[in-house]
Amino acid sequence: MRAPLLFLVLLAGCRSAAPEPITVADLPPEEAIRAVLDAQVAAWNDGSVRGFMEGYAQTDSLRFASRGTVRTGWDETLAGYERGYPDAATMGTLTFSELDVRLLSPDWAIVFGRWRLDRAADTPNGLFTLTMQRRPEGWRVLYDHTSTAE
Repeated sequence: MRAPLLFLVLLAGCRSAAPEPITVADLPPEEAIRAVLDAQVAAWNDGSVRGFMEGYAQTDSLRFASRGTVRTGWDETLAGYERGYPDAATMGTLTFSELDVRLLSPDWAIVFGRWRLDRAADTPNGLFTLTMQRRPEGWRVLYDHTSTAE
């Protein structure tokens, strides 16, 4: 009877020694930032505006500038996205390219890039500049200036 009990104790000890899984917080800043942007693209392409918005800081300080309009706050930015992209057809398939991540400090970064939507009738595209902040929940977009190419 004692041998099976000893085996279980040893087995339990081995299980607790397993390494913890790597999280985004464990990644170097540039990789963590790219992971946030990759998650945004995946959420968008799954038709989830709310999932896309997880990459933004949920704060009234969020500033989103595009098409001559400035939205402030996470709720207002979400409402703007939901009005502009009410369904999967309007959302299309998003790609980010030419990403250039520049660390400004341990807690701040700026990201330059191109965006493109592939839709049945058109392919709108343009540039973006994001200011990202390392927050308790991870890297998040605090300022977004997005332009559309002619």
